[in-house]
Amino acid sequence: MRFEVNPSALAGGSVRIPGDKSISHRALLFGALADGISNVTGFLPGEDCLSTLAALRAMGVNIERVNDTAVVVHGVGLHGLEAPEKPLDLGNSGTAMRLFSGLLAGQSFSTELIGDESLSKRPMARVIDPLQQMGAKISSREGCPPLHVTGGRDLHGIDYALPVASAQVKSALLLAGLYAKGPTVVREPAVTRDHSERMFKAMGARVTTEGGTIRLDSGTSLKGIQLKIPADLSSATFPLLAILLSENASVELTDVGINPTRDGVLRILRTMGAQIQMVDQRMHGAEPVATLQARASHLQAINVDPALVPLAIDEFPALFIAAACATGTTEFRGLAELRVKESDRIAAMAEGLQALGITVEELPDGARVTGGTFRPGTVDSHGDHRIAMAFAVAATIAEGPVTINNVASVVTSFPGFENCLRELGADIHCKHEV
Repeated sequence: MRFEVNPSALAGGSVRIPGDKSISHRALLFGALADGISNVTGFLPGEDCLSTLAALRAMGVNIERVNDTAVVVHGVGLHGLEAPEKPLDLGNSGTAMRLFSGLLAGQSFSTELIGDESLSKRPMARVIDPLQQMGAKISSREGCPPLHVTGGRDLHGIDYALPVASAQVKSALLLAGLYAKGPTVVREPAVTRDHSERMFKAMGARVTTEGGTIRLDSGTSLKGIQLKIPADLSSATFPLLAILLSENASVELTDVGINPTRDGVLRILRTMGAQIQMVDQRMHGAEPVATLQARASHLQAINVDPALVPLAIDEFPALFIAAACATGTTEFRGLAELRVKESDRIAAMAEGLQALGITVEELPDGARVTGGTFRPGTVDSHGDHRIAMAFAVAATIAEGPVTINNVASVVTSFPGFENCLRELGADIHCKHEV
């Protein structure tokens, strides 16, 4: 599957953004472990979250699909999961693989976690090692999936300092901590997404946070809740960027999550000169949301503050495109984590930008991107949904047609992405291979 995109005069407007992927995963997982029913609206029906849903159903959890974006999770309690009949296939989802590792470490039954070719190459040692310190037994293929999680282990809480900031590892340890004797303490080297802590607290878990230290007390339980999931800021970044790069368009995006542990993309773009406003700020349960308003802007190159990297870790493909359109040379450092995402995002973005005529100096932990003009050409997304969407946005202001290959993975996080861009005026078409 490929995108074919022609230069486009965007008209702008108002578009709706799908629900937050990170929160959707957690709503299913935490709801399944709760006592009682959780009614969830704003759910993201992307392939990653549907993999989580299918895995939970395979362990006996009744999850009703009211419609595409509403689910009812009938919690089975901490000890109500059943052994699945076959390995749990988590598709392309690194989030699901890591969170299920923590969840299953405390079960009475053994389980195997598998995924697609891309997920099978992603390193899992950072979550396996601390879980094993808690008493779990997890075998892997040289640190990568498939993972075999042995059941019937007695877990104990640990006080663990994350060597690398990771919300997924933190969440996996907290999930395992639900089954551990004694408190589980996670210390972060930098702020990461706190969706798990917020949801745990909303569901009645005994979780405390102080600075970069998160503590879950043993003996805690979860209660079903009503949950309205915000629109995904990571997905919202792409239509926002398209408008920022346009000649004179504007856009309004409603109910977008603006959690301060992941709003780095807005801070970075504003520093570059982006005209983005947050209005009607309010709370959707435990999560802050706002209406985002943006209009065409002239961007200036900056040296991106490495302290903002954990707050924008998924948005750097889009930020590389912003840098390619800015006046001057933008430097990105501290991005080593991007080497082990769905693709090596540093290498993939450098390769694609150079294919479209942009000057890029690739660095071990980042890149220097000099602003220029996108030439027509062909880019390989390497099966990475965010790479594919980033170059689709870039193509709207290229000098000629751009083809982005290998884009089927876009549905993992943003089903209907091409329709969203088309609503803003983009000349984009999705073609299937013959």
